[in-house]
Formats: sequence, C-alpha cells, structure tokens
Amino acid sequence: MTDRPLRLGVNIDHVATIRNARGGRHPDPVRAARLAADAGADGITAHLREDRRYISEEDIRRLKAEIALPLNLEMAATDEMLGIALATRPLAACLVPEKRAELTTEGGLDVAANHGHLGPVIKALSDAGIRVSLFIDPDPVQIAVAHALGAPVVELHTGAYCDAVEGHRSDALERLRSAAKRAAALGLEVHAGHGLTFETVRPVAAIPEVVELNIGHFLIGEAIFAGLDSTIHRMRALMDDARSGGGGTVAV
Repeated sequence: MTDRPLRLGVNIDHVATIRNARGGRHPDPVRAARLAADAGADGITAHLREDRRYISEEDIRRLKAEIALPLNLEMAATDEMLGIALATRPLAACLVPEKRAELTTEGGLDVAANHGHLGPVIKALSDAGIRVSLFIDPDPVQIAVAHALGAPVVELHTGAYCDAVEGHRSDALERLRSAAKRAAALGLEVHAGHGLTFETVRPVAAIPEVVELNIGHFLIGEAIFAGLDSTIHRMRALMDDARSGGGGTVAV
C-alpha cells in the first residue's frame, strides 16, 4: 500500500489510426482526449511518428491548444521532432526508439549506446522547459545512463511483463519492481507503460515508486465495445484499488 498518487496518461494515437484508415476527420483524436479528460485521465499522450502513421502535426497543435490536460509528446530523438517539440512546447516529451517497419515500439530506448546523441536533445528540451522522459527497458545500466544524462523521468517498458504467458510473469514483474526502486533511489521520477490491460495493470500499479502509467492501445480497442469513458473509468478503478492495497498480485 502507498499514499503516493498514481496518474493515468491516456494515449489517443489509435483514434488517429482509425481516422487515417479512410482519411477525413472522423474519428477525431482531440474529441477522444476531451472524453478521456472527463473520464478521469490525468494527461494525454500522443506519438508523432516520423512516418505520421497515427497523429499529425495538426493534431498536436490542436491538443496543445484545446485540451486543458498536460500533453506528453512521444517522439524519436531526431532534429525534425526536436523542432516540432520546441515549437509546440508540450509539458513533457518522452524519447522513444522508432523503426519504420515496426508495428509498435518493440523495446526501450538504448540510452547506453546512444548517450552521445541523446544528451544534446535532452538539454535542448529541458532548456525549453519541457520535462524529458526516456522510455527504457527495466535494466540497471539503462537507468544509470538515463540518470547521468540528466533526464528527470524514466518510463519503464512493461511489454516483456505484459507479453509473458500468464503464470510466468513473476520474473518480468520483479525486474520492473527492482528497476523502479533503483530509479527512484537515484532521484528519477518513474513512469511505466506499454501493453497494459485490465488483466495486467494491477501489479504494475501497485509498485510504489511508479507515479504514472501511460496506456493507449488497449483502452482505444476496448472502447469499441464498452465506450471510452467506461473503459477509462474501469482502468482508473483497477489502478486505484491496486494502489490502495486491493491488488498487485500476479499468478505465477
């Protein structure tokens, strides 16, 4: 049990994915962000990819102008994306790895191998007043380098835990717990996300050092059947229950 509040960031990328399948303006990701805000989200996350498969620059501009919640811009550490972030000034920018052929982000950013490139990007964003987070695997080396680079936040990639066969998630969950504790001890703010569902969210929400979960694909997919507000309400309730001591266990 912990009294530390747990925020929910809702990623609205895949509303744009559906829109882009036919072109036009429907469904509108900004409308989804408004619904998410009304349903209890604490922030909105959007990933402006280099190939623009989801969100567009216009979506980012509208989200920043029309939504009262904080905007977390997921982005590759490229000159193009840095320029867009500096022009848009979201509250936060989460640096993520990006490959053209991938369906979704396949793993954490290798900050240890790319520290020379990432350092100036982190500094430029930070100097502009944008809170920088690094999306990394729950690995001690990656955490240490993230801290050395001066990023104030790390977001732990939960994909390995979520993708593990039920009954065999304990090792992946323990890596998340250990990484969160290590990062917090260094003074880093700890977020987590990728692949979280109703079935997998409780144990991660129960990790006391984690202060924010970013969830998107599952919420948008489930909203097709239950509605976005109902889906977010249920996710929020599961997170809060786990945080208060009502959950956090996992079958092993």
